[in-house]
Amino acid sequence: MRVLIVDDEHLARQAMRRLLADHPRVEIVGEAETIEQAIAAIRETQPDLVFLDIELGGGDGFDLLAALERPPVVVFVTAYAEHAVEAFEVNAVDYLLKPVAPERLAESLVRAERELGLAPPVAKPHIIALRTPKQTVLVPVAEIAALRADGDFTHVFLAGRPAVMIWRTLSHFEDLLPSPPFLRLSRSLIINRDRLRKIEAPSRDSAQVSLDGVAEPMVLGRTAASRLRDALATGRS
Repeated sequence: MRVLIVDDEHLARQAMRRLLADHPRVEIVGEAETIEQAIAAIRETQPDLVFLDIELGGGDGFDLLAALERPPVVVFVTAYAEHAVEAFEVNAVDYLLKPVAPERLAESLVRAERELGLAPPVAKPHIIALRTPKQTVLVPVAEIAALRADGDFTHVFLAGRPAVMIWRTLSHFEDLLPSPPFLRLSRSLIINRDRLRKIEAPSRDSAQVSLDGVAEPMVLGRTAASRLRDALATGRS
C-alpha cells in the first residue's frame, strides 16, 4: 500500500514515518507540508492512501481534497477532535488524534486496505468494542438488542444495560454485524431479531416492538413495520 504523509510539522511527519515503519506492507512514497506540495505529490506518486493533517500551509486538508478531481483514500491525522464529523462527510476512512496510538494506526491501515480492496472481508465478530470518549466497552454481539441512528452517532441498546452512544454511523454497524440476526428496518433503526419478544400494531401506520433486555419498546414507522412483517413472513431475520 503506497502512502503519502501530508503535515505542515516536520516532527509530526517523522513520528508518522516511525509508526509506519512497523508495517512492512506499507511503502511511504513521499511527504508534503503545504497544499501545493501535496497536490503535486499526489499527482506524481499516485498514492493509495494519504495521511492528511487538517491545518496546512495555505489552507487545510479539506481545501486539498476539494482541489483534487479524484481524491485518494484519506485518513485524517490532527490534534483537534472538532473536525471529525466534517472529515467523515468527505468519506475519510478514519480520523486519528495526535499523538497517534500504534493500535489505532493499525486499525486505520486495515480499514484502508478494505476500502482499496487489498484485504479480504473479515469474519463477523462475536464481540465488538464500543468506544466512547471515556471508555471502551467490549460487548458480545448477542447482547446488542437494537441500534438507532442520531446523525453521525448511533445509540446502541444493550440487553440489561444502559444504551451507549457511539460516534459511528448506522451503516458502519450494518456492515459489522451479522445478518441474520440483525435486520435494518429503516434508515435509522436496526434490531436484533433474536431479541424480538412482542409486536403491537395500534394502526397500519405504526407499530411497537418489545425487545428482550430493553425496558422501553421501539416505535416503528409504517415502512419499518412493513419490513419487519415481511421479514417475519418469509422467515428472514
